[in-house]
Amino acid sequence: MATRHRVEPGDCISSIAFQHGFFPETIWNHPENDDLRARRKDINVLMPGDIVFVPDKRIKTVIKPTDANHVFRYRGVPARLNIVVNCYGEPLRNKKFELEVDGVTLSGQTDGEGGISIAIPPNAGLGTLRVDEGERRREFRLELGRLNPIDEVTGFKQRLQNLGYEVGDLDETVSEAFRAAISRFEAEQGMPPTGECNDANRLKLREVYGR
Repeated sequence: MATRHRVEPGDCISSIAFQHGFFPETIWNHPENDDLRARRKDINVLMPGDIVFVPDKRIKTVIKPTDANHVFRYRGVPARLNIVVNCYGEPLRNKKFELEVDGVTLSGQTDGEGGISIAIPPNAGLGTLRVDEGERRREFRLELGRLNPIDEVTGFKQRLQNLGYEVGDLDETVSEAFRAAISRFEAEQGMPPTGECNDANRLKLREVYGR
């Protein structure tokens, strides 16, 4: 039965699709979600309170011979977590890491740019990333699916904070700390410091952050 899903903190199209048994693209590209796509633009970034239309399921028939084995893959499962790990502006390159997601521990090594690309469940919520750096181990807390759209003040703040800037409280308040963080970001990117959210620095922040 079709329904309208009200987005809660931690929801994304992948987790909503997984919950209802759909491919993420099926929900995201449905005509009933045209306004949502136009407003949010990024399939992975929603805002709490957004309404996502979830259609009725349709039966798909596949004709296969009965005297053979067949493999069917559930597209979109697992999802992938792609992040770059920096410390004081320097990527943690080629470092061993452990990622604990919803009680499951995964391991690997960052690439030459400090990047990690790893498969995780589409509905993963909280995670802890531990990266070995010589004799010390750095730990990062991850709140998966909680990145707000960059057009929102909170989304702008989240991205700056994740890049290492001090922004103050993660709310809709445009505080002096937030203005100072914007000015610092602009100056470091070779832009005139304004201390205001605008189209130019929002575009640059999206470029630097990756979404």
